[in-house]
Amino acid sequence: MDGVRAVLLAGGEGRRLGPLGRGRLKPLVPFGGTSRLIDFSLANARRSGFRETLLLSQYEERQLMDDLHTVWNGSPGEFRVHFGPYDEVYRQSPAGVPHQLPERTGPGERGTADALIRKASYVFGADTSEVLVLHADHVYRFDYGGMIRRHRAERAALTVSYQRIERRYVHLFGMVEFDPAGNLTGFVEKPAEPTSDLVFAAFCVFDAATLRRYLEQLEGTDWQHDISRDVIPTMLAAGERIRGYEVTGYWEDIGTVDRYHRAHLALLGEAPTMGLAELPLTVRPTVPRRYLAGEDAVHDSIVPADLVNAGRVERSVVYPGVTVSAGASVRECVLLPGAVVPEGARLEGAILLEDGTVQQCDPVGVLGGVVS
Repeated sequence: MDGVRAVLLAGGEGRRLGPLGRGRLKPLVPFGGTSRLIDFSLANARRSGFRETLLLSQYEERQLMDDLHTVWNGSPGEFRVHFGPYDEVYRQSPAGVPHQLPERTGPGERGTADALIRKASYVFGADTSEVLVLHADHVYRFDYGGMIRRHRAERAALTVSYQRIERRYVHLFGMVEFDPAGNLTGFVEKPAEPTSDLVFAAFCVFDAATLRRYLEQLEGTDWQHDISRDVIPTMLAAGERIRGYEVTGYWEDIGTVDRYHRAHLALLGEAPTMGLAELPLTVRPTVPRRYLAGEDAVHDSIVPADLVNAGRVERSVVYPGVTVSAGASVRECVLLPGAVVPEGARLEGAILLEDGTVQQCDPVGVLGGVVS
């Protein structure tokens, strides 16, 4: 990974996640019974051979940095998260939370491209030949090494990841099109009338000098300050060599409550999208987890070793610290850390939050309530 700067965009507020996003940042939303959303891109970077990933954050960034410093930066000499202008303060406080951080200066970031511009001195180092751009709300397991090697071999200005999906869902993503030689010919963010079944999987490799040139060119113009809406279309219109790299394994953009719920249920059964061993273990890592196909009162579920269960659990994903009280029934649910299912309660197709809030999921929309 010499010469490649990995940057992780983590500025989202998670407003579309409803109660899931209240009181916590979207990157820290739990996923899979073992992890948080942000942990997947970080685990992929570490697995791919990176020693460091630069965090590009804005919303409640102190809370996010404190968490990542504790979870990811605890082993000196191994993989760590770099905090840009705040990194030196964190390096000097390995045992606890820093007492004071430098004040943020200048205007806030208005989009993903702004995040790169505001921290350009940390992104574009003297030895940086490529920039790998990642996001903090995607669930997947991937080795970036092959993509980077092909990017270099093809002398591309940009290599974008893509995946083939059902066309009826393409309007939710950035649609991409390629010519027979594999060159990008079309890129439309959330098209009203999709003409392709290929979507941008939201991570990509830029030639560093080319990326910096286009950011400087766009800065000061009437633009949306966004990589997908501005930088990539501008590069495409200018005739830059943009190549595609297909993601053939599982990849999921967790943008809504229903997608969150469906993605959890897809972890279960005989053909799960990701095996339990493939999920990063960052939430209470000392608590073992296992998948139970059928044992006493637990069936086809991911459960922690500390589960207190006096009821019945079916096709569900359960986090550590959960209690299912006597006579309670849980089916096709996600139970977040420390949640308590009251005696006799019946939950189906829902997410139970730590405070007892129930997020009911269905194909049409999302209903809210409190378990009783």
